[in-house]
Amino acid sequence: MSNWQELEKKYLFNNAIRWPILPVKGKGCYLWDENGKKYLDLVGGWAVCSLGHCHPVMTKALTKQAKKLVQCGPQSCNQPQLQLAELLVKISCFNRVFFSSSGAEANEGAVKLARRYGAIKLNGAFETITTYNSFHGRTLAMTAATGQPHYQDAYKPLPVGFINVSFNDIEAIKKATTKDTCAVMVEPVQGEGGVNIPDEGYLKAVRQWCDEKGILLILDEVQTGIGRIGTMFGYQQYGIEPDIITLAKGLGGGIPIGAFMAKEKCAVFVPGDHGGTYASNPLMCATALAVMEYVIKHDIPGHAQKSGVYLLDGLNKLKSKYPFVTDVRGRGLLAAIEFNKNLAAAIKLTCIENGLMVNDVKPNAVRVMPPLNISKQEIDEALGILDKVFADIKV
Repeated sequence: MSNWQELEKKYLFNNAIRWPILPVKGKGCYLWDENGKKYLDLVGGWAVCSLGHCHPVMTKALTKQAKKLVQCGPQSCNQPQLQLAELLVKISCFNRVFFSSSGAEANEGAVKLARRYGAIKLNGAFETITTYNSFHGRTLAMTAATGQPHYQDAYKPLPVGFINVSFNDIEAIKKATTKDTCAVMVEPVQGEGGVNIPDEGYLKAVRQWCDEKGILLILDEVQTGIGRIGTMFGYQQYGIEPDIITLAKGLGGGIPIGAFMAKEKCAVFVPGDHGGTYASNPLMCATALAVMEYVIKHDIPGHAQKSGVYLLDGLNKLKSKYPFVTDVRGRGLLAAIEFNKNLAAAIKLTCIENGLMVNDVKPNAVRVMPPLNISKQEIDEALGILDKVFADIKV
């Protein structure tokens, strides 16, 4: 056991099965461990490193802002906060923004906003309908919202006000809607659930139902937003506009920032309704602003769309070559490879041994979510390693 593993065992909570390496340096799509071994990273800080590791535009913005103002508290606005909010409103269909420190906080804030809307506009309605195999965060409320029992069972009784129904099933949403329903919250593509892509008409039907019932539609785009699936926001691919959207991950390119945005009609917060000590932290907002400006200027969503087509084509070629690969699915640079047996953990570890990082999102599936500026050559390198790993699988 290396020294870092001894320190982990001694000091950290035993709440995760961590990779058997200690990354100490990153650049672009690559990481290096404490022994100097190089890895091609298709996990990207958990879909966070939208421009790769330590991109110059990020490090420059962080350094510049750190010399000016790091934190001023929620009692006042700051320049980076206002500039980032203005940019996000200009490129989206929303009118108002609240910045948080994480995706879970953004989802909490979105649900709180929906409940305030329900209290004011819908005779006290407070329930939010979510879907099975969703993932909305690890706070107690978002654990209740997340439709995966293995996240929920250890923390019962869960907070009330969340109804989990089947994903990609508009009839299930209709059946679950009552006078107490204030919102429906779904992901355009379920990331942690295994990269599950809905039927083409599903989100349009959900939007139509919400309009018919006068309830709000929240899209959790913590993972799909900021170019991940080939457009700036996932909703743009489905011909709809949600009332509220949540963002994080790619928004900051690796620094901790989240946001929820809303249309004017449901921006019902008044002073004291919501807040946070680190909300709109100038250091994080300045860095996210630099990331967003780069993403827009260099059409990173368009690159992700084209690269995603190339990646999925390569993965499908592996599927045709190896019978134990039963499905390849994805959109943009969010993809999953499914197997006929629970091979994912072993494949992940073998990939690490061969200098490639993938995520075992399900016992029978691995997920890839690389930096959005990954090159064709890097995709080819990854496909070559996967081919080598798959060739050694005995099934």
